[in-house]
Amino acid sequence: MEKANARMTAAWIVTGLTLFPILILLGIVMRANQGGLITVPADRFFAFLTLHGLGMAGTWFVLGMASSNHLLNKYSPAPLAGNIVAYGLTVIGVVLLIMATLIGKFSAGWYFLYPLPFYSTWEEWATPLFLISITVLGVGWLVWTLSMLVAILRKYPLSQALAWHYLLGSKEPEVPPFIVVLTATLIGIFFCLLAAVTLLILYFGEYLGWIKNDALLMKNLTFVFGHTLVNEMLYLAVAVLYELYPAFGHRAKWKTAWYVALSWNATFLIVMFAYFHHLYMDYVQPTGFQFIGQMASFLAPIPAAVVTIFSVLAYTYRNAMRWNLSSLLYFYGVLGWAIGGVAAVLDATIVNNFVLHNTQWVPAHFHTYNLLGQIFFTLAFIAWFAEQVSGTPFSVGLSKSIFALLLVGGWGFVGMFYLSGTFSIPRRFNLYPADLSLGTTLAKGAAIFAILYLLGTLCFVFGASKRCLRAFSR
Repeated sequence: MEKANARMTAAWIVTGLTLFPILILLGIVMRANQGGLITVPADRFFAFLTLHGLGMAGTWFVLGMASSNHLLNKYSPAPLAGNIVAYGLTVIGVVLLIMATLIGKFSAGWYFLYPLPFYSTWEEWATPLFLISITVLGVGWLVWTLSMLVAILRKYPLSQALAWHYLLGSKEPEVPPFIVVLTATLIGIFFCLLAAVTLLILYFGEYLGWIKNDALLMKNLTFVFGHTLVNEMLYLAVAVLYELYPAFGHRAKWKTAWYVALSWNATFLIVMFAYFHHLYMDYVQPTGFQFIGQMASFLAPIPAAVVTIFSVLAYTYRNAMRWNLSSLLYFYGVLGWAIGGVAAVLDATIVNNFVLHNTQWVPAHFHTYNLLGQIFFTLAFIAWFAEQVSGTPFSVGLSKSIFALLLVGGWGFVGMFYLSGTFSIPRRFNLYPADLSLGTTLAKGAAIFAILYLLGTLCFVFGASKRCLRAFSR
């Protein structure tokens, strides 16, 4: 069972690391086109944008699930069948998504906001194929989520898994922080996938001519699903951080305390309503929801981010840390998460949102806490797993090269987004007119920095993949 789980984890890692450089390359192509370095037809550009956005979110979601699933087996083995079903359906879903975007030129963006998929300039068959691909992916991920929740609840009742007894002053039975964070996250994923199921049923209903949908309802469902999922995939990586980061120091492992229990229970509730900040511009949205979105956006970072950041800094301070590729990625990933989170809160403030909403400040903040936060966290796990399964650590020279390329390339890349947003350069443009020539210049810089990040990624992929493949020969 242990070997089978290690092999499934390795399969997820090798698959994800194969997709990641390709998706980065799509991003470089788009920024190079915006910078006037190459020419990409508009229909192809927006198909790339759709595949890049969904592909990145999906890749790092499943890698977050795979890393969490692997560590969960230490406490309560998750059914292997759920993992295998999720892998098979994910591969099928990705193939269908690639066909819909690269061949059918489906270009509605990751958010595929209603009613855009029904007013297309792409192949007619691309819309139903896209919806089928999302359905296949969603079913696989829902099965996987439920299988992991079953494993947790087999050992811990729900109240214990969420550490409610800590809130009442009891510390028995002891529940690791990893389990608390993972349980809250998986429940959130379950609800956002239910929103996706509802959304897809409504899409298919209209496609078949059975119903006519309400645009406001469809937009709410889209962001309940999309916004919540990308937050929860970050929390999957944070759960793993709670479990692994103390292994790089010389102090005791973290234990659950009342404030950890409170913060992650609060996060589970708050993050479900933070998506309302995506609808500030929708004047027909009930005003009360806008206030809820504002408050949830302010409160969401406090429980999870502040407690975790403080814990990491306190653990690291005056601790004889064993600095290697994994621990460096974890520590600097916290920095990316923190800065990206602050930028997100600035954008989610209504008075700022009127100015920043359709500018490149938006991709700036989510690339920061994903590219330099969540992805750093998951790469840290992958490096740790690769060394564990192979018995061969990354060399100091390779580790320094990878880390330097990722850090310089990543921060340079997102820096171009922040500068563009500051000067009101709009997002989602494939080309900038002469009046926005600064956007063209900054896009060139972004493409160059992204190439550095890609080089670091390729070095990491080569080093990690060859180590992970040894799991199949054990």
